[in-house]
Amino acid sequence: MSPTRTLATAGRVLRQLGHDPRTIGLLLLVPVLLLVLLYYVFDADRDSFDFIGSALLGIFPMVTMFLVTSVATLRERTSGTLERLLTMPLGKGDLIAGYALAFGAFAVVQAGLATGVALWFLNLDIEGSPWFLLLVALLNALLGTALGLFVSAFAASEFQAVQFMPAVIIPQLLLCGLFAPRDAMQPALEYASNVLPMSYAVDGMTEVLNNSDLTADFWRDVVIVAGSALAVLALGAVTLRRRTA
Repeated sequence: MSPTRTLATAGRVLRQLGHDPRTIGLLLLVPVLLLVLLYYVFDADRDSFDFIGSALLGIFPMVTMFLVTSVATLRERTSGTLERLLTMPLGKGDLIAGYALAFGAFAVVQAGLATGVALWFLNLDIEGSPWFLLLVALLNALLGTALGLFVSAFAASEFQAVQFMPAVIIPQLLLCGLFAPRDAMQPALEYASNVLPMSYAVDGMTEVLNNSDLTADFWRDVVIVAGSALAVLALGAVTLRRRTA
């Protein structure tokens, strides 16, 4: 991998995104608007909003980054751009890292915006530091980016890329502990939830919600989510194809 080539790839992707205001709106505004909607849904039940809102503060960015990244990467391949790029002295690792940096930059802005709105406009009540809430939200967005890059290799069209969301995201959403405690699930489902990264993303948010001090469980959750993102990015580099068959 070459840092120069990686940064050049990231710059190209950022310039392309800069000319697509609808994608920027999806990345930055949709998570915020969904949190505002959730606030009014639980207007009379602040405790429920604090619990579900803190969890969804990480889940919403993950979902939007997954969708945008998978579709954008697939579009590069189906248009022939990716094939032309890989005929140059540009490795798959440079390409994946460049995409991760570009979308990661948007993830930073997205996570910061959503966290700021939740804390200072929607009065999300947490015991821990807002910076650690932001850290988990950012890691979740980066995980969504990594998953989007990975699944784009297995889709033949943008429609198929969107179809991966029910297969990749929704099972994690159902098993992450948001709707029912993980230890109260059937043993097989509890075991499945224990190997899904979104479970630890929600656990990390819950730790910040309920504890003023950082706990060992919080750092465990952070390491697992970050490690999952890096592992999926590595798999994305291995499975990246020049073009759609």
